[in-house]
Amino acid sequence: MLKFKNIGRFVFGFAFIMAGLYHFINPEFYYPMFPPYFTWIEGFNILAGVAEIMFGGGLLFNSTRKRAAYGIIGLMILFIPIHVYMIQAGGCLSEAVCLPLWGAWVRLVIIHPILIGMAWYLSK
Repeated sequence: MLKFKNIGRFVFGFAFIMAGLYHFINPEFYYPMFPPYFTWIEGFNILAGVAEIMFGGGLLFNSTRKRAAYGIIGLMILFIPIHVYMIQAGGCLSEAVCLPLWGAWVRLVIIHPILIGMAWYLSK
């Protein structure tokens, strides 16, 4: 079981690092995801990218694993308005960010809780 957790920490951490880097590689991809009531989307995008890189990297080390996992859980909670906005918009926010409406619901109701649960599991 420990080997599975170690592999999970590496894969999950690496995925968050890559997602965080993508905020800097292609920030325009993320801009349409922000609901209109979010001002300063460039700043929020940068903060999200930095947080994802930090927390993803934190999962890779035993000394920071628990705090990083809790940080990921916090991020997932902070991202809920983005998922709700995508549902309100019918699943499509731009050409690059477009899902069928049922896919937007799956992201919010199934995938998002799985990510939170995975972070919780890896925090132990």
